[in-house]
Amino acid sequence: MPYVERGEGELLLFVHGSLCDYRYWQPQLDGLSNRYRCVAISLTHYWPNGATPARFPFSWSRHADELAEFIDRFDAGPAHVIGHSRGGCVSFHFARRHRQHVRTLTLADPGGPLQIAGRPVANLPETVNALRARAAQLIEEGKVEAGLQLFVDSVSRPGFWSKSTTAFRTMATDNAHTLARQFRDPLPAYVPDDASQVRCPVLLIDGEKSPQMFKRAVAALQSWLPDARRKTVNGASHGMNLAHPAAFNRYVDEFVRGVATRAGA
Repeated sequence: MPYVERGEGELLLFVHGSLCDYRYWQPQLDGLSNRYRCVAISLTHYWPNGATPARFPFSWSRHADELAEFIDRFDAGPAHVIGHSRGGCVSFHFARRHRQHVRTLTLADPGGPLQIAGRPVANLPETVNALRARAAQLIEEGKVEAGLQLFVDSVSRPGFWSKSTTAFRTMATDNAHTLARQFRDPLPAYVPDDASQVRCPVLLIDGEKSPQMFKRAVAALQSWLPDARRKTVNGASHGMNLAHPAAFNRYVDEFVRGVATRAGA
């Protein structure tokens, strides 16, 4: 997997979400590399490796196992893993499956539905599925910007795409081809049994204005995970690490240092 690296110290591994790649984490590399070894990766199929061989299927499950392979090759673990959105779900299952590679886990607006006891299997609302299908259709028809605007505004807030930086729009456009594949590979529901298998300390971060589907996931995981705490970035929506990087970076830094202090006590 392609990656960028900056700084020295304990390893912070950043895992991007939908339509993104390692460029998404630039504000974190800028703000945290004075204290940590910051590594941001691009999962297979994402820029700059869009032409991934067919033998590597687009799969959240495969992406979770790729993180373990990456740390094995990197020979610098265990890592403090930070995942956003779809990358949060990937990181959650990576931590559950490969505990030896994870020192701490930070999940920022983790993507994926919830499975609540006594209720039917969790699925995204039909209105959301229809919107996402329309976004993918627009992209496949060559109306890339219209499709991206529809999707990005739906996971953040109306108008977010038009207010986004040129760098973010370029990154999303470079990864637009992944959206249809992503919808054919839906994320699994979070369930208490899976959460009980995550044994490391966890930081859950949401934005004050994040869509309710992310807030519900954060609240449920907070109650299910055996060692979890929660922070909210005031004034921010889904892209809280871009909109308010100082607050996001501070929360990550305080969490990692707090865990180290507890371990040394």
